[in-house]
Amino acid sequence: MDLLLGIDMGTGSTKGVLVDAAGTVIASETVAHAVNLPRPGWAEVDAEGLWWREVCEIAARLTAQMPTGGVLAAMCVSGVGPCLVLCDADLRPLRPAILYGIDTRATAEIASLTQEFGEDAILDRAGTLLSSQAVGPKLEWVYRHEPEVFAGAAGWYGSNSYIAAKLTGEYVMDHHTASQCDPLYATRDFEWNQPWARRICRDLPLPRLVWPSEVVGTVHAEAAAATGVPVGTPVVAGTVDAYSEAFSVGVRHPGDQMLMYGSTMFLVQIIDAYHSDPTLWTTAGIEHGSLALAAGTSTAGSLIGWLQTVTGGAPFDELMAEASRVPPGSEGLLVLPYFAGERTPVFDPQARGVLAGLTLRHGRGHLFRAAYEGISFGIRQILERFDDAHTGTRTVAVGGGLRSPVWAQAVSDITGRVQEVPEQAIGASYGDALLAAIGVGLVPPETDWTKIEREIKPNPETRALYDDLYATWCELYPATKEQVHRLSR
Repeated sequence: MDLLLGIDMGTGSTKGVLVDAAGTVIASETVAHAVNLPRPGWAEVDAEGLWWREVCEIAARLTAQMPTGGVLAAMCVSGVGPCLVLCDADLRPLRPAILYGIDTRATAEIASLTQEFGEDAILDRAGTLLSSQAVGPKLEWVYRHEPEVFAGAAGWYGSNSYIAAKLTGEYVMDHHTASQCDPLYATRDFEWNQPWARRICRDLPLPRLVWPSEVVGTVHAEAAAATGVPVGTPVVAGTVDAYSEAFSVGVRHPGDQMLMYGSTMFLVQIIDAYHSDPTLWTTAGIEHGSLALAAGTSTAGSLIGWLQTVTGGAPFDELMAEASRVPPGSEGLLVLPYFAGERTPVFDPQARGVLAGLTLRHGRGHLFRAAYEGISFGIRQILERFDDAHTGTRTVAVGGGLRSPVWAQAVSDITGRVQEVPEQAIGASYGDALLAAIGVGLVPPETDWTKIEREIKPNPETRALYDDLYATWCELYPATKEQVHRLSR
């Protein structure tokens, strides 16, 4: 029996699955962890002490559970991203990995590089304006603030390409991850943007570009001893975890969308032609020559968790029952969910939460429903920008937030979209296993293991109400921006 090993290094845990070529899960393992927040605006991970250690632990546990006669055909690892891991010639990280958009240290570098290259030129060539999500400014930050680290580096990696190097010794980066390393990659051309990449990377070599389903090498003896994975096992490149998760649930064709309900919202849509929008991220996709749009909010489930804490910590089911009894529209209460600033589409780290229309008759249930509705209005705002590139034809919903029926229904009612919920939404590690199977030719490239369990359909009776409230919600941010910025200072 041919088996595939998929491992994903997420923000809160590392997860792994062992599956067969039909997509049946044989075994799964999870190890919880936390990121390090050493200073305000910094978010880091010990790449060797946490990521590599947990990959070794998960791989050893899963290979020990292989059934008799089972053969490990390939493995693939994804991870949070885009990240920056700087290593010496012996693949030793020289400092903790700098994480994706939640690490905002490179604000000055974002401004200086934007001025140097030009905002319009960056949008045209990279497809995405520079923000805290971009890797280029973080490389520049290390060069300016930790010159000894930069001088000692022999290579730079994302989370998954660092693990691929540890397993195989190969220095590679997948096209999708590279396309989030703005402004180093020319997304329209699927190639490094050589002049800008050389300017920022200086003497650092650029990794060899591969597609996420390509075999990059095989497991060498040292890695085999650490992981339990047999020597010579093919290693497939993998990619950023959100995109691997989208791939795992069949989001692969132009117009396909994924909504990921989590601590934040992350949205992906496949497009059929290059399209850049200053409020979105344009990236290379998973499959060869494909393109995608992405967007991410700064809060979602994290806002609900905060509300649960500050209102007394009542059980989640009790709070959902209260929110369910509140009519759509929360009786005139609107929430701007910018409690941690906002990424897409306003890209404003100084944005803050706003409650508008609050009265003495509003209770705890109103606050929860209005928060869910505010998050959902933000999703509608993003999806409308997606439609400018390619009308959404199919929306797949994944993530832990789906256990809130109030939230999921509010999204469909406010956006007007039917959401498909997969029977098995394991996450990115499942997509990694599928990429591994495709990479070694065990299954055809078009293979999709997804089975849809149910649909969440919009309620037409709430459409007019939500259209009206949405118009007012869209006015809240520009109307309060100046005052909120003064308060945030």
